[in-house]
Amino acid sequence: MRIRIQWRGKGHLARQKALRWAAALLFVTGFVSLGVCGVWYLEARLYQHSEISKFRRPLRPRAAEPQTEARTEVERAEPERRRVGDSLSMIEIPRIGVSAVVVEGVTPHELRIAAGHVPGTALPGEIGNVGIAAHRDTFFRKLSDIRQGDAIMLTTAFGSYQYTVESTAIVDPSDVEELRDAAQPTLTLITCYPFYFVGAAPQRFIVRARQIAAFATN
Repeated sequence: MRIRIQWRGKGHLARQKALRWAAALLFVTGFVSLGVCGVWYLEARLYQHSEISKFRRPLRPRAAEPQTEARTEVERAEPERRRVGDSLSMIEIPRIGVSAVVVEGVTPHELRIAAGHVPGTALPGEIGNVGIAAHRDTFFRKLSDIRQGDAIMLTTAFGSYQYTVESTAIVDPSDVEELRDAAQPTLTLITCYPFYFVGAAPQRFIVRARQIAAFATN
């Protein structure tokens, strides 16, 4: 009978120790990442809950005249006072269950807690193109199910504006043509694409809609 003896030298023991440390490091990293994601999720939920009540007001129909000239003095002064992070409106797409507060700006912090109004684009109710962006894995996840003819509502402190979806498109991140100004009240929604891509998505999903009605707060 032969007895086989395998000698495990210091090199083998060092590799085992390194693997144990690597496993422990991966566990801690994963645990911390989950904790951070949980904190961010809770932050977003709390912010949405606290801000959405600002836009839950009775509305009455009014003539669809979204021109800036038709606004009150308070409405005309309001954009100059807005800062990045200020809540601007609420977006709702009833058929697919989208509902989120929209804040001014598209910095990482703003997009973590809300949808973001793209600076330099029109404001809800103005002639021009209102640009709103949000993450595909949070507030705009359900845009994957949007279709032509869907209704979109933007509600501000001064009124609500109804849009109807006219088209969708997939573009490169460098393509800013979809945010070009428009001669009529228009809404453009932007999120990353593909929706279930792991990592930084290589393209952008665009929803284009036009305003069809306006409502005033009571």
